[in-house]
Amino acid sequence: MRILLAEDSTLLREALIALVERLGHEVVATATRADELERVYARSDAAEDRPDLVVTDVRMPPGGSDDGLAAALSIRRLRPEQPVLVLSQYIADRYARELLTLPQGAIGYLLKDRVNRVHDFAHALETVQAGGTVIDPEVVQHLLRPRRRGPLADLTGREREVLELMADGKSNADIAALLVVTDASVRKHVGNIFAKLGLSPVDENRRVKAVLTYLHDSES
Repeated sequence: MRILLAEDSTLLREALIALVERLGHEVVATATRADELERVYARSDAAEDRPDLVVTDVRMPPGGSDDGLAAALSIRRLRPEQPVLVLSQYIADRYARELLTLPQGAIGYLLKDRVNRVHDFAHALETVQAGGTVIDPEVVQHLLRPRRRGPLADLTGREREVLELMADGKSNADIAALLVVTDASVRKHVGNIFAKLGLSPVDENRRVKAVLTYLHDSES
């Protein structure tokens, strides 16, 4: 299969390329940043140029947080049928649930330790590319644990991302530029945030109160 690989660690990237080729597949392109992954993928307009599988790390530049996972979700919004396998050293609650509940399948989430088990990794590549779902057992256990329902529990991953940028003092225009979306899209997300946090349209300090809610929830 033809694979697009996103990994910012040079050592691990080269090791993955070698392993993928050893398994009989081809890495057709690589990316070292989440925004680069989205750009490289977007260039594959023709169906024959698209990778059979996107494999991406979770924690990547430019933000050094869950950027790779957010890029995977962006790719799936662009092409819902695109198979994506996420590799991570940790379990990212922020977007993991959203990714793993996508209705189209063709999704995988493996902890990087699982890559050392070559048979498991090879099986995951083939299963996800064929439209199946592969979830690391440790990820399943983590996601099944009861969660504390804080005030931000009902926000989607993208809404949390917008709120985080609001907390950084970013304007709607700044957020639109950083997330590469329209101003109207940001306004919609902000409106959803206000509604889910129960902030009334007549409250002139809704933005400040939303940010304070985010900061309090993050500290607790």
